[in-house]
Amino acid sequence: MAKYTSIGGQALIEGIMMKSPEKTAIAVRMPDKSIDVTYLEEKSVRERYPILKAPILRGVAGFIESIVQGYKALMLSAEKSGFTELEDENEKPMSDKKKNVLLSVVMIVGSVLGVALAVVLFMLIPRLAVSGLRLIFKTDFAKIVRSSIEQLIKLAVFVLYVWIVSFMSDIKRVFMYHGAEHKTIFCYEKGLELTVENVRKQKRFHPRCGTSFMILMILVSIIISTVVQMIFPSVYNIAWLWVAVKILLIPIVCGVGYEILKVCGKYDNIITHIISAPGLWLQRITTKEPEDDMIEIAISALRACEPENPDVDRSVDIKKSEVADDDTDNI
Repeated sequence: MAKYTSIGGQALIEGIMMKSPEKTAIAVRMPDKSIDVTYLEEKSVRERYPILKAPILRGVAGFIESIVQGYKALMLSAEKSGFTELEDENEKPMSDKKKNVLLSVVMIVGSVLGVALAVVLFMLIPRLAVSGLRLIFKTDFAKIVRSSIEQLIKLAVFVLYVWIVSFMSDIKRVFMYHGAEHKTIFCYEKGLELTVENVRKQKRFHPRCGTSFMILMILVSIIISTVVQMIFPSVYNIAWLWVAVKILLIPIVCGVGYEILKVCGKYDNIITHIISAPGLWLQRITTKEPEDDMIEIAISALRACEPENPDVDRSVDIKKSEVADDDTDNI
């Protein structure tokens, strides 16, 4: 019988971060091929403010926390793996302090450009596309129809964007580490010994994946936006107001998506299969079959964060061995 676990992870640059209820560990493949394991000593904001453990709020807090922590882990993995090595043999070596400053600047600029790109891809393009369809068909769609079309275009743009970047060599390696992370967690959930051989046999598609969370957020956003328009039909016509409403709805969308994802990861029935299906399909893009050395990294990260008392994290029996064993084409 499989065991439910709250352990989750994140693929990094030549490494993986694993997080359990007790600790967070980062395992990175060093330039000399050794494995470096580092612990992130940070107290969760949900531990400092218990109210943030409440349903919906825990999803919002967890999402923000994961972004901040993921950013730190990504920078750390880039530094340790040698990805940030900028000097060549003929250049004067750069001090570690200068490297860290330069990396921070690059990351900040990249984040700003990323936000700008997100605004263009997921707000401007869908809105313009709906306006274009209205001109092509020479008709004015109902407000709810316009909103639904806009959200579906947003979903299509997201999937297309992920598919395009998956062809980049560095991103492909990250997706391979992503696959190693999922396989290792599945192996742990099944109670098997964490070996390369056992991990390699597992599926790489997991219902609690962040990819599934992003898809869920978009789908939940479609539903909530539709409900808002039914209650306040005039909001959509005022562009700046509609954008403001969507921004204000993000915490609710995030919180609801998180709760749904938790349920899908804990229970196994036809409803959770249907809800999980879009995210599992998209994981065919965001996860790739890993190499054995990547699996070693994932195992090192999970072993480093595994609770000292397994019952703390694996005390809930769930009948979902078929999720790990059956062909996920049927999910």
